[in-house]
Amino acid sequence: MGAASWRASWWVIAMLAFQGLTSSPAGGAPVSAPLRGARTTQPAEGPTLTRIRETGVIVIGYRPASAPFSYLDAQLRPTGYSVELCERVIASLRTRLKLPDLEVRRVAVGSATRMPMVTNGTLDMECGITTNTAERARNQSFSVTIFVAETRLMTRQGERAETLSDLRGRPVVSTIGTTSIQFLAKVNEQQGLGIRIVAGLDDPDAFQLLRSGRADAFMMDDVIIRSLLAQQGHGVSPGDYVLSERALTVEPYAIGLNRDDPLFKSMVDEVLTSLYRSGEINAIYRRWFESPLPNSGINLKLPMSASFRRVIAQPTDSPDPERYR
Repeated sequence: MGAASWRASWWVIAMLAFQGLTSSPAGGAPVSAPLRGARTTQPAEGPTLTRIRETGVIVIGYRPASAPFSYLDAQLRPTGYSVELCERVIASLRTRLKLPDLEVRRVAVGSATRMPMVTNGTLDMECGITTNTAERARNQSFSVTIFVAETRLMTRQGERAETLSDLRGRPVVSTIGTTSIQFLAKVNEQQGLGIRIVAGLDDPDAFQLLRSGRADAFMMDDVIIRSLLAQQGHGVSPGDYVLSERALTVEPYAIGLNRDDPLFKSMVDEVLTSLYRSGEINAIYRRWFESPLPNSGINLKLPMSASFRRVIAQPTDSPDPERYR
């Protein structure tokens, strides 16, 4: 082979090798071919599963007084709809990781502490009543949607309010650290309503501020309001308070997760969507929303919404409220 022919052959071989190193399937990002003899170290588990395997402990957050989603039973153990869904995930983990004695550490959280504790890695799962929003998703991740609520205004009988403009210049309460109080503050400023915003430390505290007359309306998720009213027993007559017929916002609830661990999120979503596909979610829902709650006898008698039925048929983790309308 002459020198010129050798150089031409070498150039063709080099170009083919270069294309092989930089080409990728279906127009995706360039993928480098592994060097011969090099070992790939693609992890089968993300940091959350790795830590759980190494420590034998999983940490979940719960709300002490947010029935029927997350609350303490008569034995002061966390229970509720969201807690049960998290326990289904934990059961799957015990099998997947071959850790039948996996320890579950339960940590009480509030509206103001739940998300920071997910973000800083204190919690592996936050099993309460947290709305998935685009803003919150900058700091943490969320499972597929597990419930769809709507915010409404609760007022005393004879003082019905359908919109925030109906409450111009009056005191309105909501719970600190919630999307409801954020929406209330935003609309109040944008429309110049002059509403005096009162913040409750938690949902029961916010309701008490309405009952005591320190607020003229309580803005909160409808399912939470109904639960609070049901828990009052004979202390509150069904006709003492009214809810606005008009919903102000849509609230897709989800399990809070670490933003930097997509593998763990995929595993959580897999467990939840399997409950949806099998139809088992219907029995779980009836247990917490259409039956007497354990140890209390309270029955919300709340049928599953059309919005959540659509989620079950087509699971989504979208924070966009329009996705649920």
